[in-house]
Amino acid sequence: MKRSLILMLTLFSLISMADFVFAAEQKSQPNIVFILADDLGWRDLSNEGSTYYESPHIDSLVEDGMKFTRGYATCQVCSPSRASILTGKYPTKHGITTWIGDRAGEAWGKTNRHDSHLPPEYDRNLRASELTLAEVLKEAGYTTFFAGKWHLGTKGSWPTDHGFEINKGGWDVGSPNGGFFAPWNNPNLKSGPDGESLTLRLGQETANFIEDHKDKPFLAYLSFYTVHGPIQTTPDLWKKYREKAVANGTPESRFLWDRRLGVRQVQDCPIYAGMIETMDDAVGMVLDKLDELGLAENTIVCFTSDNGGVSSGDAFSTSNLPLRGGKGRQWEGGIREPFYIKAPGVTKPGSISDVPVTGADWYPTLLDLAGVKVPKAQDIDGVSLVPILKGDKIADRPLFWHYPHYGNQGGEPSSIMTQNDWKLIYYHEDGRFELYNLADDEVEQHDVAESHPEKVESMRLTLNQWLIFTGATFPEADPNFNAEKRRERWNSLMTGGMDRLEKQHANFLKPDFQPNKDWWGSAPVTKD
Repeated sequence: MKRSLILMLTLFSLISMADFVFAAEQKSQPNIVFILADDLGWRDLSNEGSTYYESPHIDSLVEDGMKFTRGYATCQVCSPSRASILTGKYPTKHGITTWIGDRAGEAWGKTNRHDSHLPPEYDRNLRASELTLAEVLKEAGYTTFFAGKWHLGTKGSWPTDHGFEINKGGWDVGSPNGGFFAPWNNPNLKSGPDGESLTLRLGQETANFIEDHKDKPFLAYLSFYTVHGPIQTTPDLWKKYREKAVANGTPESRFLWDRRLGVRQVQDCPIYAGMIETMDDAVGMVLDKLDELGLAENTIVCFTSDNGGVSSGDAFSTSNLPLRGGKGRQWEGGIREPFYIKAPGVTKPGSISDVPVTGADWYPTLLDLAGVKVPKAQDIDGVSLVPILKGDKIADRPLFWHYPHYGNQGGEPSSIMTQNDWKLIYYHEDGRFELYNLADDEVEQHDVAESHPEKVESMRLTLNQWLIFTGATFPEADPNFNAEKRRERWNSLMTGGMDRLEKQHANFLKPDFQPNKDWWGSAPVTKD
């Protein structure tokens, strides 16, 4: 009897110890908060050099973690980049090569843009076969949450179909249906009281999720609709940034023609600045909740954007200078992004890396930090950045982009390769190359392709091999192309179009400016 009692007590102790070890292992798994801005440019934050926009909460991630000065999205438009983050693959491999809803093939020829080529078809839903970051983490015991913009497919390919257990606001569209203030129209996010900020609501939904699931590992994926158009802000924020812009001195002109469209050269749009502050406040809600719950020291926080700032096309809302171009375009302003990782116990506060990294790297990096292996069935292109976070190195490698489409912002069908400081751009319309040395010419004003033919040839061969290996698709010449009509269109944009832009954006700073009725009456952002 005594021996049986001792045996039972010993067995109970072993079971209890096993439970304790299991609980400790669970608790040691870091939480992950991934924050994705929409259309936010590389220069759109205070810590990146903007003297007009204000982003103290986002900047704190840089103070506490690592900033990559050459962090890139995998595409110059949104859906491909978003799919790459979740799959670890380049767009050529996951099949979403432009924003979902973009026209392709003969349909593009009916847009009256008079372009010389017809873009190829592309996947319009994230493939069910992809093992997304959320699916892998969910399998590893994480509770997974998504809030905000999805734009990776229609019903049947929404966040809950790809590993997210909770979805607040993710569905088909790429911009907020109904705008940034309630009432809005979203089947997966009940509209708030009239005037409620969608951006702040998404921040609050994320903070609520964190509080409700604080006792086990979680992935909170906060994917803002902002700062995508329509650009909208509150009266108070418009006034604040209007006064700031006027105090800085208003320019005689804001736009410069570059290749196919006018490009904004000045950061002084008070509406856009207000949107950035509101987004920063929403990020602050999430960071404050982590601090309040004592989770900050066991939570990885990441921040990035899906493509460059909109300096051409859409709302023409920001400038990416000194980088050339912006969203939709093949230059650095179209693909370089804020790229921040705060990993307590791993990253040294305030550390900076100039190693070129890409959106496909998020997948293996976050799994590595979580102690989870990349599934063998997921043929990823990214690499783990954990060695860099720890102060070590990763192997030198080229980075690639392939965008066989036309951007609404003046972008041209192109393929890109960077290796160290060299950047090669191949244009599919006429087969020409541009070559830049980013160390000497970060602003991409001096094409040195003619003076470095050997470099062009060696990089061309590597780029071609990559395109073939990853199954790239290509645009085809439009048999109905009319060069004269295209010249007429460009001339119209270069003259009357530029005049209209200058007047519209000067109008934003007039004391009696009146915006659309659907947002001006919204409740202002309040601060303690």
